Amino acid sequence: MRIRFAFNGEDDPHEFRTSRSLRVRLRRRLSRLKYPIWVYPVVTLGLGWCLYYMFWPQPALHYDHEEDSKPGISPEIADVEKREAVVAAFKHAWAAYERDAMGFDEYHPISKKGENLAHSDGIGYTVVDAIDTIHLMGLEPEYQRARSWIDKKLNFDQPGEFSTFETSIRVLGGLLSTYYLTSDRLFLTRAVDLADRLITAFDTESGLPLPSVDLKNRKGVADKYAVDRVSTAEAATLQLEFRYLAELTKNDTYWYKSEHVMSVIDKAKLPHNLVPIYISASQGTFKESEIRLGSRGDSYYEYLLKQYLQTAKTESIYRKMYMDSMQGIHDELVQMTPTRNMTYIAELVPKNWFSGDHDYTLQHKQDHLVCFLAGSLMLGATTVGAVRKTVSVPPQLHELSAQGRRDWQTGVNLLETCMYTHETATGLAPEIAMFRTDKDTTETRDWYIKNSRPGGPSSYDARYMLRPETVESLFIAWRLTGDIRYRDYAWGIFTSIERYAKLPGGGYATVLDVDTVPVSLDDKQETFFLSETLKYLYLIFCESSVLPLQDTVFNTEAHPLPVFAPTIKPRFAI
Repeated sequence: MRIRFAFNGEDDPHEFRTSRSLRVRLRRRLSRLKYPIWVYPVVTLGLGWCLYYMFWPQPALHYDHEEDSKPGISPEIADVEKREAVVAAFKHAWAAYERDAMGFDEYHPISKKGENLAHSDGIGYTVVDAIDTIHLMGLEPEYQRARSWIDKKLNFDQPGEFSTFETSIRVLGGLLSTYYLTSDRLFLTRAVDLADRLITAFDTESGLPLPSVDLKNRKGVADKYAVDRVSTAEAATLQLEFRYLAELTKNDTYWYKSEHVMSVIDKAKLPHNLVPIYISASQGTFKESEIRLGSRGDSYYEYLLKQYLQTAKTESIYRKMYMDSMQGIHDELVQMTPTRNMTYIAELVPKNWFSGDHDYTLQHKQDHLVCFLAGSLMLGATTVGAVRKTVSVPPQLHELSAQGRRDWQTGVNLLETCMYTHETATGLAPEIAMFRTDKDTTETRDWYIKNSRPGGPSSYDARYMLRPETVESLFIAWRLTGDIRYRDYAWGIFTSIERYAKLPGGGYATVLDVDTVPVSLDDKQETFFLSETLKYLYLIFCESSVLPLQDTVFNTEAHPLPVFAPTIKPRFAI
């Protein structure tokens, strides 16, 4: 039997046919409808469309650069998540210190113990060094506890020898930056107390500060092993802090004593405008020693630029000193590897020690500390090296002078080299890298770690101490270019720190060999990890309106200080 379905009484052999009773019932039901039949499917479709947009998950918005984010996550959300991950890392490090060693100068996270740097109760290096980071990250309970410690327990009336340099950049700098961020006079009061003790270190024949201070007795202390020797960088990396304090208090002693140091160094400089790492405290002349941008040399060059920027570009002497020294660096120290053409900064070592002839030979060695120079060169190119008042982001070639273009390119290239040294088993860079000068196709990379090899044995050079210099330059590069690769680099470094330096029980430790996995750790969480490394990582994933570069200078410990038009008349000038 064939079944057909007929409409309007017309047979169609290609359709199903129902019984007559079924057709009758269907007509009766349709005749009872209140509205025409076509209304009902239209309303149903409209209601379904509304419900879909109200409750069904919608795809995330994306930038044009699809590689900027994970699938389905917008770059904005990804950056917030990364920023929160950095905050979580800070809390992991700080909570362990606060639990085990609150108030101690330094923290040993493996043994869960604190240590003071002098034979005294200490002066809370970690607390004061970290408190502005705590404030910036919005960690209010932690901030209030740290402030309470500074208010009730911090005491600078301590005997013993405290480093003039480290105490100035970490403690004085931390107090001043927190005052700048909060306007809380507690921090200014503590800063004045400390500065009045530190300033006694400048009471020498030359006016150069002695390397240590007895805070209780307010007296500078010479190096016991070399009584007339002062580190050049340490003497010339106090000026941002003392000059800002002078501007706040109108006490020009802070300004003039720290400024005088720059005059002494300028008179003693060598023809290529580079400086050896040691200088005589009595004579103010350079001692036979290495010329480098690593330890004891680095922040001298950093502060030349920042002193010029701090006082709203009003002191042209620092512009000249900076430009002259950058010319010297390019003439004497900038090198390239023969295989991959990687830019690095070499060192000059005396050929004949103690001869006094300042005759040097090149050593192809670069400290991790040197990586600050990449960002510094880029910042200098867009300020000192700019031919316009404002520079685009990223800068255009016509906006920079010839020297500005040179410095910009060297900074960009050097930063790539610094990231190249992160190509290790852990993704972390060693303390010191040596660069190959001969083209050798059998080697996998253009640099190596002296006296070390993957799997051990390892040398001191192989360690990663949670240092900030590369991420500092990544922060500046990101702000000046908006190039997402700098954020990607920073995130890669952070994830390596999380994987290899993080301790399950709290805190982070030094990795002893970056090329050996599983890693061995040293029982030390440096204060600069909280003050610098995590702060710069946090700022990389913040909006550029947070501490904008045009309004802020960061001291060498990453403590932000304001740019200001000075009311004290400088004495050191061209």
